[in-house]
Amino acid sequence: MDMLRKIAVPIAAVLIFLCLWEALVWVNQWPNYKMASPSDLPPAFWKFRHLFLEMGWQTLWRTVLGLGIAVLVGTGIGVLMGFSRIARDALYPLLVGFNAIPKATLVPVIALLFVGQHDFNTVLMAFLISFFPIAVSVGIGLSTLEPEYRDILRSLGASRMTIFWKIALPKTLPEFFGALKVSVTLAFIGTNLVEIVSPHGRGLGALFKSGETNGDYPLMFAVLIALAALGILLYYAVLVLERIFAGWAERPSG
Repeated sequence: MDMLRKIAVPIAAVLIFLCLWEALVWVNQWPNYKMASPSDLPPAFWKFRHLFLEMGWQTLWRTVLGLGIAVLVGTGIGVLMGFSRIARDALYPLLVGFNAIPKATLVPVIALLFVGQHDFNTVLMAFLISFFPIAVSVGIGLSTLEPEYRDILRSLGASRMTIFWKIALPKTLPEFFGALKVSVTLAFIGTNLVEIVSPHGRGLGALFKSGETNGDYPLMFAVLIALAALGILLYYAVLVLERIFAGWAERPSG
């Protein structure tokens, strides 16, 4: 019954959203060149189905790769800040300052630095925009580790690595996966920034730009729905990993 609820409730919420969207367009009598409705999207998906498959895959693998690098780098920085007060005091202002920079302003800079390297530029932007929450969450999780646990284990002869694996890592996992859920959506934003801006871009962002250039609003909205679907797919993939590695931290709902 609980599994049925977890499946039925999100599906019902999506259907209600689509019905409200359709009703909004119908009530205002908006033509599809002003605001496409959900009923306009299936023909666009079918007409450009091969492009959606090809471009969707390109967007997905670049996003996943950028997110994977963000996990490695963000976790490394977080561990460094979590175990070293000096590193935390030195790196945290730099991370906050960098994160405050609008990432759209970095796209032309990266494009000039790595001319013609579209795949690299896209993966790099996905990484740059998504590693910050991971680094901060891991750093905070480790820095707030109760010193009593470390003292007890050290008195029993445990090494730093043992303390990390037995105490620090399990404590940090809930914060890590919470940040990873945020980073998933941020990585897609970074990927599409480059795909839209780049003159030789590929991926769903480039397909969106093509629809905008040709005034094909159903195609543009179909791309947005495709991006949302990919984001939901990755989000639930992270949710599965969280259940596997940190399911013990989930409290039963009433």
